[in-house]
Amino acid sequence: MRDGAVRTATGALQEPHAGAPPSLDPRWPLRQGTEVSTHTDLGLPGALPERDRLALRRWLLASIIAVFFAVAVGGITRLTESGLSITEWKPVSGALPPSNDAAWAAELEKFRQIPQASATHAGITMAQFKWIYWWEWFHRNVARTVGLVFAIPYLVFLAQRRIPRGLRVRLAALPFLTAGQGALGWYMVQSGLVERISVSAYRLTAHLGLALGILAVAVWTYSELRARTDDERRETVGTSSGWRAALLSASVLLGITVLSGGFVAGLRGGKVFNEFPLMGGQVVPPGYGTLTPWWTNAFENPAAAQFHHRMLAITVTCFVLVLAWRAREAALPHAVRRAVFAFGAVITTQLVLGITTLLLAVPVPLGVLHQFTGVLALTAALIATQRAIATAAVQHRAGRESVQLQTADGRKYSTQ
Repeated sequence: MRDGAVRTATGALQEPHAGAPPSLDPRWPLRQGTEVSTHTDLGLPGALPERDRLALRRWLLASIIAVFFAVAVGGITRLTESGLSITEWKPVSGALPPSNDAAWAAELEKFRQIPQASATHAGITMAQFKWIYWWEWFHRNVARTVGLVFAIPYLVFLAQRRIPRGLRVRLAALPFLTAGQGALGWYMVQSGLVERISVSAYRLTAHLGLALGILAVAVWTYSELRARTDDERRETVGTSSGWRAALLSASVLLGITVLSGGFVAGLRGGKVFNEFPLMGGQVVPPGYGTLTPWWTNAFENPAAAQFHHRMLAITVTCFVLVLAWRAREAALPHAVRRAVFAFGAVITTQLVLGITTLLLAVPVPLGVLHQFTGVLALTAALIATQRAIATAAVQHRAGRESVQLQTADGRKYSTQ
């Protein structure tokens, strides 16, 4: 059978007309490995082979789940004060834990040399040390696993030419950024080994920010590769520039809010002013601007960091709820409307969870759940924004979408 030929329901062999371009009709699927350079929606039928689309989405979904899990484990490690229990960085040999009593004793002795051991963990026993050590060891091995989840499938898909040309550089960033995340994690740990009893809030937030960046690339591409339904392709209404700008603004504002939470965590800001809505009986908390220069308060003053996080969280939640309310009657594609509703639901849950966590002085389970839900809210924001951009003014470009295809014999086609 020649490439591109298919059999009908009766078993008869049908072949495309000689010289005809590859069809976007799913009955004439592209062959695996076909080069696709696209300026249109990758979710349209025929934009790339269906097997490749499914394989890439499964890989990205597994990667997204892995990042979520790593963020959750990182939260547990931080909240249990376990992050400094391993005082060395051994990217390969460190994957194995101490193998005998002598090795455990050596690790405990190394830990006792850092300031946190005599402060936060004063009088720590071997049993207590093993508890925090195992959390940090598990966290580091989860990070190693995330790197492999990103790197190995990428290299396999690249070798098989199953990644669209326009996505190769973007997806190549994932394993490289994950490797950088490991190095940044050690840079963060180093800040708590000499003069401090905790890691630098700046480095902790940078570590969180890079994790969010990795997640954003994976989530955006995963959403971009989602197959569009027949109803979606028939819709004549698009997402206006106003809605696109609003959702993009909400996503950026939410990202800033989550990063501000990194400073709250690094400064232990959730342990002060465990009340709501006021702080110390005031709107602006006592001690808000005590540091000089003034701008350092946002990054080094626990009271100011928590105040800013509160205000940002309330602002972005109200903004998204207004968008969700207006989306009920707005002229929006159904997929965008559903995504906006989901965004509103998740961010409302996050705000309620954040207030509860604060009032209870950040118990470990709630603190981890709050961090996890924050990442989930950012995921919902990215999906809503990507869908809005993908459906921009569709009524003005209906029938004018084109996909550039190149077959194995080098012939190029532009099809609609």
